[in-house]
Amino acid sequence: MYSLYSYGTMIGSSPRTEAYTEALRHAVRPGSVVVDLGTGTGIWALLACRFGARKVYAIEHSDVIEVARETAGINGLSDRIEFIQELSTRITLPEPADVLVSDVRGGLPVSGTALATLMDARRRLLAPDGLMIPLRDTLWAAVVEVPQLYETYVAPWDEATHGFRMQNIRQRVCNTLRKDWVTVEGLVTQPQCWAVLDYNSLERCDVCGTLTWTVEQERVGHGLSVWFDTTLVQGVGFSNAPGAPGTRFRRR
Repeated sequence: MYSLYSYGTMIGSSPRTEAYTEALRHAVRPGSVVVDLGTGTGIWALLACRFGARKVYAIEHSDVIEVARETAGINGLSDRIEFIQELSTRITLPEPADVLVSDVRGGLPVSGTALATLMDARRRLLAPDGLMIPLRDTLWAAVVEVPQLYETYVAPWDEATHGFRMQNIRQRVCNTLRKDWVTVEGLVTQPQCWAVLDYNSLERCDVCGTLTWTVEQERVGHGLSVWFDTTLVQGVGFSNAPGAPGTRFRRR
């Protein structure tokens, strides 16, 4: 669950916010019905109204929805945005949506229940000719050399702690995910694509890929960096790749 501070950093991430704004400007037409899935503080719902939506169904499971509801009232949009505090998989709507906008990825599009949630919403809440935002996510990976970051993983377990040996924990820690920044200089191999998620046709949650790299220089590989490029609508998107303008999405 995000704090209000975290929601503020998301909105303040210009590459992400500007891309979503442009995608909504492109997709929403006067009279559109929009579903904002995981509305948070309601920024996409507000923008959908600005671009002409007749009705926005703003769905959010957490209590932050009360902040979004209050914000809609302050901006005179309470009559056009209906806030629903529930999991989207448990609700039905009185009409299908023309546009379904969401940002439920977490660190990666395959995080948690994001894919299952999006597939369910597409099948039950979106009109057959409706638009999904995002349209597509492309997942990438590369081997990275990050000695300082790696040291924070292994240092507590490489030395005796209060006289106890804990090296058995080391391997487990090294095989966990962590959000952090990786620079282009930290890449040991060329990035490779390992999956493309087309949300108009996606039918399975078990996403996998096989990658083979040729290492062309003598370096140490401390782990894998995994990221995604998103296409919100054709021609509009952003990336959290190493070297890309900063967004809230980071994953090592």
